Amino acid sequence: MKKVLYTFLIATALFSCKKTEEVEIEKPTEETHIESKVAELYGFDLKDYILEEDTIRSGDNLGKIFGENHLNATEVQNIVTQVKDTFNVRSIRAGQPYALVKFKKDPKKLAAFVYHPDVTGYKVIDLRDSIHAYTKSYPVTIKRRTVASAIEGSLSSSLAKEGVDQALATRMSQIFAWSIDFFKLRPEDRFAITIEEKYINDTIPVGVANVEAAYFNYRGKDLYAFPYKQPGARNTVYYDEKGRPMKAMFLKAPLKFFRITSKYTKSRFHPVQKTWKAHNGTDYAAPSGTPIMTTAAGVVERAGYTAGNGNFVKVKHNGTYSTQYLHMSRILVRTGQRVDQGQTIGLVGSTGLATGPHVCYRFWKNGVQVDPKSQVTPNSEPMDKRDLPAFMAYIKPLKEEIDLMNNKFTE
Repeated sequence: MKKVLYTFLIATALFSCKKTEEVEIEKPTEETHIESKVAELYGFDLKDYILEEDTIRSGDNLGKIFGENHLNATEVQNIVTQVKDTFNVRSIRAGQPYALVKFKKDPKKLAAFVYHPDVTGYKVIDLRDSIHAYTKSYPVTIKRRTVASAIEGSLSSSLAKEGVDQALATRMSQIFAWSIDFFKLRPEDRFAITIEEKYINDTIPVGVANVEAAYFNYRGKDLYAFPYKQPGARNTVYYDEKGRPMKAMFLKAPLKFFRITSKYTKSRFHPVQKTWKAHNGTDYAAPSGTPIMTTAAGVVERAGYTAGNGNFVKVKHNGTYSTQYLHMSRILVRTGQRVDQGQTIGLVGSTGLATGPHVCYRFWKNGVQVDPKSQVTPNSEPMDKRDLPAFMAYIKPLKEEIDLMNNKFTE
């Protein structure tokens, strides 16, 4: 019996070895795998074509590349003309990869030109039967995750340490712009964020597709932000955990970068008129041509010129508030035009009674000019109370996920 069992085991082992050998023999070689992948990507059967890959160098253009591959100027011009609606030949940039597809039977003859403008896909100029161009995009997948971190250096560097696209720092600074001074973040501050990220071919990250929820503990205060689109609304708005808009009605200033040279005051020596008088605005100095933004959405009440104000724009925001922007070098809006918060309405200048380039920002409440720095202004339009239950139900799992990740991080 033992002899029979021993014989069976030897036979089984030999059969297993033979089977393993057959699998190894039939396994595609690395060269075969690469060839198959390239053929699938570009759509050319490499049994019939040769593929030559290279990189666009400084000074290269389509005419030069085609000329080096036995196409004359007339042929190049014909190709450019026929593909102009689908392939912008001037968009070719140094450093980007490309491939030349040639016929195996006639290697001097170009069958196609393949160009990679970025990692998301490629463009093809097919020269075989009829000249035409088309674009192919690689498969994009979305992966979702929540990350939490303390601030280490800057927000950008903190995100990078978590393997998140640093461009997300700009989006987060916009979300929390009315709550956080991102130039004054401290090591004890921390954040958590739930995002959807895009991947090419399931492996190459190409940025953040969507922010589902965001959180900051800034100077000991918990700040939540959830994007939500109310029924019938045109845009998605960020709300906190109680359904209050994150976005304040007014920006803090009409310029992104500035220096305050004169504040709102009841008595100031006017640098041009050489007399003491009230200054009912705030002067923000900046180079000529700097974009001036409207601090809140509204309708342009007047856009024009006076000897004192120079080129100016006045915006009516609602029945309570209006703002005015003086001394522009150029006005970019017209009377009656609706403008959005942060929209560029003009450029800094020194027209009217001004000694240098700046914008004088004036603020009205109920028809009276006041100091905007002393005002407690409202947030954006509040959420309709009828929509609040649906919003709270929507954010509940998102907030729980953020809190869970944040608690794990702080334990």
